[in-house]
Amino acid sequence: MFKTRLISGIVMVVVLALLIYFGGPVLFAAFLIISIIGMMELFRAIGGEKESSGKMLKKYEEGDRGIQCRTPGIAAYIAIIIYNFLAYFEKLEYAPELYAGFFIVLMIIYVMTFPKYDSVQITMAFFGFFYVGVMLSYVYRITQLTGGSATIIMIFIGSWGSDTGAYVVGRLFGKHKLIPKLSPKKSVEGFFGGIVTSGLLGALFGGVLAKSYMGALANPAVACAIIGAASSLISQIGDWTASAIKRNYGIKDYGRLFPGHGGVMDRFDSVIFTAPVVYYLAMLLQK
Repeated sequence: MFKTRLISGIVMVVVLALLIYFGGPVLFAAFLIISIIGMMELFRAIGGEKESSGKMLKKYEEGDRGIQCRTPGIAAYIAIIIYNFLAYFEKLEYAPELYAGFFIVLMIIYVMTFPKYDSVQITMAFFGFFYVGVMLSYVYRITQLTGGSATIIMIFIGSWGSDTGAYVVGRLFGKHKLIPKLSPKKSVEGFFGGIVTSGLLGALFGGVLAKSYMGALANPAVACAIIGAASSLISQIGDWTASAIKRNYGIKDYGRLFPGHGGVMDRFDSVIFTAPVVYYLAMLLQK
């Protein structure tokens, strides 16, 4: 299992590095696809029904499709495709109209097909659109900032770097449980270890690339340290959020796309929260 996880992780890092290197339409298309897959995983996991975890686990294992391939889910995929193209062409001033239009479409589906879908399924279609699709779109949007091709790496320092730091510090020094009912293995020490690790990695990253790639930041080393620490904090909340949803619906992993790691929602749960934080802090800390 460890060997599979290690090899899969290395492959993911290599592919991610290539996506960042090519950037532009390649990165845009890749994360649009990742968003859609993540939404499908979420819709399948939730299933749109509040049942006992045992029943949900049985339905999940039997291949219950929730709303992932039904009308509310399809509407959500179309909405996120439109949203991403608005971001790509830098026309997000029309995003509020898209939100309102998508909501109205969901209400039309709800009433015109009643009682085929309940209010939970309709609500989850909008939730999935925003939680996965809109939030992940910030990965590409960062590249539209000055120095964004380098700043985008801060997303993964703040998420995956934080995960590593929290794990190592937690294993070595963890004594105080953080959220025992949700993540029994998470510790207060690991929580702060992740923040410190990301802050230090950010400072190192910003310092090394300060002159060549991150000149838009007022003080790249300090700015990246702040971004790293702040994004670590929010990335851990993203991790717990995805875990809470899994526990609510009695599933272990969202999918099997990445051997040893699970699905998109298992691997990118912290990235979903980190990307917007990095984007707005990078704008705030520019000269």
